[in-house]
Order: sequence, then structure tokens, then C-alpha cells
Amino acid sequence: MEPITVEGGKGTVALEADQIIHLVWRQSVRIEAVDAHAAMAAVNEAADGSEYPMLVDMATTASVSRQARAVFSIPCAASRIALLGSSPVDRVLANFFLGVHIPPCPTRFFNSRTDAMNWLMEERAPQS
Repeated sequence: MEPITVEGGKGTVALEADQIIHLVWRQSVRIEAVDAHAAMAAVNEAADGSEYPMLVDMATTASVSRQARAVFSIPCAASRIALLGSSPVDRVLANFFLGVHIPPCPTRFFNSRTDAMNWLMEERAPQS
């Protein structure tokens, strides 16, 4: 599917061929509550009534406001969420979110795209 631009232009959302929703934030954005609401609306639009695992690429995000973090704890079309970052600051942002808010679904931070994708794909692995 073609990526959906998050209202306000700070990111894009796409349901990729791997059946994973990819939310990618633009470089150096400051995410406010309005941006978080817009991103969740785009995620729900991309999912079109279904649930999918979601990769959130926050590797170059400048900051996430307290109000935006609260919005991200509201359930959306994501069945599990991998937060992908690349710096110690990204890890601090993610761990702060995970420590203060109860995520709406299983959520983990990764600094490796491969590890994040493997974890997201585990959801579909048959249980033995």
C-alpha cells in the first residue's frame, strides 16, 4: 500500500507486504499529542478494521511530549509494537514510556531492525 502521510506531515504509515504496519517519524520531529492522535488515526486507516503488528521507527525523533505518550497508551490497530531506535536517548524515551504508561499491547524497544522484525513475526508463529 502507498504510505499515508500523518496529518501534520511529521511521519508516514504503511501496511507493508510483510503484513506489518510501519510508522516512520521524520527526522528531528517533536511529537505532541495532536501528532500522536494523527498517527493513531493513520494506523487505524491503514489497518482497515484489522489488527497487525507495528514497527515504530523513532530513531531520529527529537522528543515525545508527556501528553503524546499518554495518547500512545490508547489501543489502536496494533497487536504488538516494536519501538525501533538507534541511540541511548531513544532507549530512554522508550523506557520512560514503558515505565510510566501501560501499553495497549505487548511493546518492546529494539536498536536492531532485524531483532524488532523477528519479534513482531513471532506473533504469527504457530504455538506448539
